[in-house]
Amino acid sequence: MTRARVLFYLEMALLIVGVGLGLWTAARLVEARRTANLPIEPVRVTMTLPGDADTPPAKAPRREAPPPGTVIGKFEAPSLNISTPLLEGSDDGTLARGAGHIEDTPFPGESGNIGIAGHRDTVFRPLEHVKKGDTLQVTTADRVYRYTVDRTLIVGPDDVYVLDETKEPTLTLVTCYPFKYIGHAPKRFIVQATLAESTQH
Repeated sequence: MTRARVLFYLEMALLIVGVGLGLWTAARLVEARRTANLPIEPVRVTMTLPGDADTPPAKAPRREAPPPGTVIGKFEAPSLNISTPLLEGSDDGTLARGAGHIEDTPFPGESGNIGIAGHRDTVFRPLEHVKKGDTLQVTTADRVYRYTVDRTLIVGPDDVYVLDETKEPTLTLVTCYPFKYIGHAPKRFIVQATLAESTQH
């Protein structure tokens, strides 16, 4: 095989890869745009009463989690130009469409520590510039919750204590770190904020 033919096949292979990546990116953008235009679904409250089957006594009211991928709100960080749908769940398919509410953490409007995850190379990339005092906002079907950033920290992937229950209404953002790392990043970047105000809309 001549050198010219080898270069020709190499060019064709690179062209096919380039076109494939372009189509994949376009599909992701279309899906993200479609998700952003979906209506926010209200999260239903399910009362669990003492004596119910498989329910511990004096169990507090909890919300029934919607199906994974359901749009439950909108997450914004105005100073960082972040505005993305907030979906239920934190699996890869969900996080490809926006930020994800971490399973088994409270929902917006409930007391405790709400966990939200996002990819460092897409919706949460601007978080590398977040500062103490910045405002984070979560909009649900009926209310707007504004949080003030208290601190940021870098932890290991197994340091799930950052999602432990809190006395104050808290918002915890989780993304991979370092932001510019190539491949699976070894650490997690955490942003924690406390509720400043809640208004109806």
